[in-house]
Amino acid sequence: MEFITGKEYPKKVIPLIDGAKTNIEIVSYDWRWYRDQVGHPVQQFNTALVRAVHRGVLVRAVLNTALLLPVLKKVGVHARILRDKRTLHTKMVIIDKKILVIGSHNLTRNAFATNLEASCIIDLDDDNNRVHEYFENLFNI
Repeated sequence: MEFITGKEYPKKVIPLIDGAKTNIEIVSYDWRWYRDQVGHPVQQFNTALVRAVHRGVLVRAVLNTALLLPVLKKVGVHARILRDKRTLHTKMVIIDKKILVIGSHNLTRNAFATNLEASCIIDLDDDNNRVHEYFENLFNI
C-alpha cells in the first residue's frame, strides 16, 4: 500500500493509467474536464485516460451526476450515472483489476491542487473480488 496526499495524486496515478493493459474502472463523486487547460493536472489525468482508450483499454466509469457524460462518451469512455436515489460518494480507480486507488480525491482542480486530500494505492490480490463486485454492481444499477 502507498499513501498519497494532495498534489501527489496525479503524479502517482497517471503513470498507472499509462501502464494499464486491459481495463480501467472509475467511480467518482465529482469529475471535471478542463478542455482549455491541457497543462492542469486533472486534464493530464483525463488525457491519460484518452490515451488508454486509444491503446484499446476498456475504460468504464460510474458518476454521481450526468454533467460529464457527453464528454466522456465522445472520447470513448463507457460512462453512466448511478441510477439510484442514494448519493454516490465513492472515489476510486481500479486498473487492470490489480491496482486500487481509493480515498478522498475527487477528479477536480481543488482536489488535485488545494484541498487536504488523502488516498491509497493498493495492490489487489486475485482473491479480492469484492472490489470488482462493488464496481460491477454500481455500473449495472
